[in-house]
Amino acid sequence: MGDMPYPARLLNPDESVALDLHPHWWFFAESVTSFVVSGVLWLFVFGQDEAKSYLTYPIGVIALGALVWLFVRYLKWRTTYFVITSDRLIYRHGVIAKAGIEIPLERVNNVNFKQGIFERIIGAGDLLIESGGEDGQQRFSDIAKPEKVQNLIHMQMEDNQKRSFSVNVAGGNDVATQIEKLEGLRDRGSITAEEFDAQKQRLLNS
Repeated sequence: MGDMPYPARLLNPDESVALDLHPHWWFFAESVTSFVVSGVLWLFVFGQDEAKSYLTYPIGVIALGALVWLFVRYLKWRTTYFVITSDRLIYRHGVIAKAGIEIPLERVNNVNFKQGIFERIIGAGDLLIESGGEDGQQRFSDIAKPEKVQNLIHMQMEDNQKRSFSVNVAGGNDVATQIEKLEGLRDRGSITAEEFDAQKQRLLNS
């Protein structure tokens, strides 16, 4: 099954991709099951002389329809992306007509994942992402290894905050505001107490 990466032309300058996912293989479960069942049934009927004349054709049509459904699902799988970059989360889908959601990392408030027992066995699940603004909570289904994806999002958020802080310091924002942001990074565990003290002292001496 060929993999198609997220188009580099859609990235911003200096933006890097940390994770590029298509939906988990469970995305194909219903269409594959329909095709296999209808195909096996057609082969069985085809081997029965007394039933061949009036059952082979309609069951063959059903099997063909299931194959078309499977092909359409493959096209949707191939053109559906869940991407984590250094700046944002991207969900994009569509074969001809395109649609998507973009959430800047600085607007992400909370990231949760949800897995049932069977989903844990196969390594799939849903991600629930809460963000500021009008979007509220977004649910992304058929995510492979959602717990690891959740952890990676948190890591990218921390890296993004550190870069933003460095840019703000270079831009000359007031010291009190920068120290407050440093405290937030320290409290979230993004920087150590020693790093906080060193950065704070540098700001006070600047």
